[in-house]
Amino acid sequence: MDAVQSFLFEDLDIRGAIVRLDSTWTKIQHKRDYPVPVRAMLGQMSAVTAIIAANLKTPGRITFQLSGHGAVRLMVIDCSESLNLRGYAKSEGPIHAGSVAELMGDGRLLLTLDTEQAAQPYQSYVPLEGETIGEVFEHYLRQSEQTPAKLVLAANGDTAAALFLQKLPGADLKDMDGWDRVTHLASTVKDEELLGLPVENLLTRLFHEESVRLFSPRAVTHDFPPDWDKVRATLRALGREELESILAEHGEILVHDDLSNHEYHFDAAAVEALLDEPPHKMH
Repeated sequence: MDAVQSFLFEDLDIRGAIVRLDSTWTKIQHKRDYPVPVRAMLGQMSAVTAIIAANLKTPGRITFQLSGHGAVRLMVIDCSESLNLRGYAKSEGPIHAGSVAELMGDGRLLLTLDTEQAAQPYQSYVPLEGETIGEVFEHYLRQSEQTPAKLVLAANGDTAAALFLQKLPGADLKDMDGWDRVTHLASTVKDEELLGLPVENLLTRLFHEESVRLFSPRAVTHDFPPDWDKVRATLRALGREELESILAEHGEILVHDDLSNHEYHFDAAAVEALLDEPPHKMH
């Protein structure tokens, strides 16, 4: 099951979580054909976004957008309060393995948080600091929550996963060496362990001398069915002249929803039909 599973070091006042995404990650990549370095970065970003969304003090929809002027121009991951996850990346030219700075250029991280209580979404920009997606988000968490965090991330074509640790305010009072000890152990995890071992087995292997309380998992999904009504309404708003101009140039109208990963095709007959239909009768 694709899920975020939280845990607590009871004797250390350190909390953590592990997320593993299988079918969710497969759906996000469907028909994308990302270069391997882009796929790895987007998978890692998907995993860490699911963990941050699951840990929000005020539940809501969270969106992270990495943008820059390098070969990788844009990465967006969006996660709802119910941990419904989607996202995409845009890149140009041949992509070779490298640090985040090498791939993104002079980039920045934008957080958007939309909650029911807020009149408008909260937004915050953070400069990109760190060589990896893990280091970028460790920096973000230190800035936003004023407390140290550790992230170990991995992603391949089938699975994206993350191990997250966060030092709580009373940790040093319980054990001065506790944070250094568990973060060192976390850094020894191998990609294949993070991507493949059951959560309980992984925690036992890494932290067998610590007292760990494991909480119930929260499912993560990618459930965004096509929304033809919304697309038809958008096209109707463009008007007949604009739609006929697009048809004349391209032979069809293609709408691509990058975030939800859907393509909508309209030939001349479909465009004529949607223009002739009253809005309330559209299906």
